[in-house]
Amino acid sequence: MKRATHIITVMALAALATGCGMQSIPQAQNNVEATLAEVTNQYKRRADLIPNLVSTVKGYASHEKETLEGVISARAKATSITIDPSNSSPEQIQKFQAAQGGLSQALGRLMVVSEQYPDLKADRNFRELQAQLEGTENRITVARNRHIEAIRGLNNLITVPPTSWTNSLFYNHEKMAQWSLDDGELERVEQAPKVEF
Repeated sequence: MKRATHIITVMALAALATGCGMQSIPQAQNNVEATLAEVTNQYKRRADLIPNLVSTVKGYASHEKETLEGVISARAKATSITIDPSNSSPEQIQKFQAAQGGLSQALGRLMVVSEQYPDLKADRNFRELQAQLEGTENRITVARNRHIEAIRGLNNLITVPPTSWTNSLFYNHEKMAQWSLDDGELERVEQAPKVEF
């Protein structure tokens, strides 16, 4: 009888632990880290395309030195800032987003400059790089949206009962800072430049 009571108690505790967030919160944290890795992977992919794009443009528009240097400088700044997924702060996220936004602006200026050079627009390498860059920008958007949803899911587990009770008893995690569009990014989204080739 005593052994049966112990078995029932252990089974009840196991059911309680799995039903109230003991596994959900760590799984959600793992998901947030994975989605952040995907975001940074897509930003890295974009950064890797830039030297080839700059080199191609330089061949046709070498006197656009200021624009080309702006892109190179923005790329260097964007690749120097990283985020620690397990300890990200609103300030870290803001710095990372600002650097990536600066790179987006520099690339936008480069694309506007390319409009002035018909031979460049006709160059096969430039068109392929532009298509890859456009595809990467779409991937960045998808990855960021997934990351935002993963953070939302984790924050819900941390703050909404009954899993919030488990959090306060065993983990004591704080809500994660959420990604958002800054004013400059929001303005770029609302007034996206029209690029025609």
